[in-house]
Amino acid sequence: MTGPREADYVIVGAGSAGCAMAYRLSEDGRHTVLVLEYGGSDFGPLIQMPAALSYPMNMSHYDWGYASEPEPHLGGRRMACPRGKVIGGSSSINGMVYVRGHACDYDHWEEQGAKGWAFANVLPYFKRMEDAHGGQEGWRGSGGPLHVTRGPRRNPLFHAFVEAGRQAGYPVTEDYNGERQEGFGAMEMTIWKGRRWSAANAYLKPALKRPNVSIRRGLARRVLFEGGRTVGVEFEVGGRIETVRARREVIVAASSINSPSLLKLSGVGPAAELREHGIEVIADRPGVGENLQDHLELYVQQECLQPITLYKHMNLFSKAWIGAQWLFLKSGHGATNHFESAAFVRSAAGVKYPDIQYHFLPVAIRYDGKAPAKTHGFQAHVGPMRSASRGHVRLRSADPRDNPVIRFNYMSHEQDWEDFRTCIRLTREIFAQDAFTPYAGREIAPGSTVESDDALNDFIREAVESAYHPCGTCRMGAADDAMAVVDPECRVIGVEGLRVADSSIFPRITNGNLNAPSIMAGEKASDHILGRDPLPPSNQQPWIHPGWQTAPR
Repeated sequence: MTGPREADYVIVGAGSAGCAMAYRLSEDGRHTVLVLEYGGSDFGPLIQMPAALSYPMNMSHYDWGYASEPEPHLGGRRMACPRGKVIGGSSSINGMVYVRGHACDYDHWEEQGAKGWAFANVLPYFKRMEDAHGGQEGWRGSGGPLHVTRGPRRNPLFHAFVEAGRQAGYPVTEDYNGERQEGFGAMEMTIWKGRRWSAANAYLKPALKRPNVSIRRGLARRVLFEGGRTVGVEFEVGGRIETVRARREVIVAASSINSPSLLKLSGVGPAAELREHGIEVIADRPGVGENLQDHLELYVQQECLQPITLYKHMNLFSKAWIGAQWLFLKSGHGATNHFESAAFVRSAAGVKYPDIQYHFLPVAIRYDGKAPAKTHGFQAHVGPMRSASRGHVRLRSADPRDNPVIRFNYMSHEQDWEDFRTCIRLTREIFAQDAFTPYAGREIAPGSTVESDDALNDFIREAVESAYHPCGTCRMGAADDAMAVVDPECRVIGVEGLRVADSSIFPRITNGNLNAPSIMAGEKASDHILGRDPLPPSNQQPWIHPGWQTAPR
């Protein structure tokens, strides 16, 4: 592919944040924007049909195919770490669940040195990016590029889950993305008119219709510097090494795995690691690649006594019918991700805001579409939100084509094990409520005999999976923080003309799925890049359980 050899702004990565920045940086027509993306087109039903979500994240055509090193606390398991290799990035292969995160997450960011990223500061950007169809009046955006919808919840199990939560003493929330995250309620999704509404569909494709936006395909090899000033990007395409120059800035938005890797390949990172691989040190930033975080989850699965689950569609005839209905009408079972009810709850008294997330699914099956139970069933995906475990992303070599060394260090704190045991026991309590009496049969997993702490730990060690929310590896913080990689305006500390804006800049992982915060980061970074005043802060106050210090629910 040929294309422009220079632009005002060069964005590396057409993922969630990169697409948003391509749209915003080019909006007024004053600046040229070039997006460099290794992956290709998102055309076709495997990406655009919401119910097909398990396919693209398991296809090398769309996924970088990363896996962790053997995880020492999980019996040496290598954990999958899919990242989108396609326009839209991981928003084109994810589960399409839309969660802003809790207000306290962003207040914590500011406390950790990300000044100007408190909830009051980021809420206006969530509103700007949204076109929310449903949700709480005054708390949601309208007219933004990103359509946010709710599923039809036709299956009675979706309502049984919410009612069971209420019966167990938890609140019901009208909108977990509004004033009150805590509680049980409808789940939101980035789906519009039956199609996946990825960042590519929402932002990049409209931006590419402008004359000042272009995209080039290639593998970014390194950011180029002249005297400490960023001047462009070297990339490989079709076996050729080419460069594109940035008249103003380079913005890296290549994911929490690829962004720190690219910085290191470019000479920005821990000096000792760079020298080990023969890379010239441009800026010694020891925090690059550190602070890796993720959410883990497992499935508590229950047999369903009534034949109303998606299991009845696990045959070729049904799949063909669902595919045809979606292809011609964009409706039916193919037009939803089937995550239509959710919950955010606190695990105990003294926990200020939710630390457990639930996705409910009316079938017993793995997230990757493998190993469905051979019976009608339903399941809750459940996991803790704020593990203290931290990992890292390091270079395997100085070759940009070598996969990095990824080690999450999952479950490295005793509290992680206690938190997961609590998750399982709370889920069992919810499934035992009267609302599930007409439906709940035997427990498929972990199984009713798995009761003791040791037995539960054994199950957790074998069954726990990533929720695919890696973040934190180019942490944002104060400019004088030795472990910070970018300052609160997303500028890489120690060099000029280089920024990072994607999930890698998160100081701490947010409550829930990361697509919405990643897009928000791109939206807010755009104003910083353009030198604009940030949107005025909100004075809206989120709901915190008034008795959180003494009441668990």
